[in-house]
Amino acid sequence: MPQFMDVHHGMKGLTADQLRKAHKADLAIEKEEGVHFEKAWADPESGTVYCLSEAPSAEAIQRIHERAGHRADEIHPVPLTT
Repeated sequence: MPQFMDVHHGMKGLTADQLRKAHKADLAIEKEEGVHFEKAWADPESGTVYCLSEAPSAEAIQRIHERAGHRADEIHPVPLTT
């Protein structure tokens, strides 16, 4: 399945607990779109959050994020990994 990295901006001051809760909200409904969120990272100082996932499409990722309450600002395909 294709991999994607999505980026969220404007989350300055995000705590580890808030990141965990947001990730769990995605995980709770991800199967409904055939998505699997693998990992999330955050930089609370800049307010940037990154999520790595496997999904059938970028649109499926966005639908999950929107329903979980945190729309992605960017979604990038990751065609090559090591």
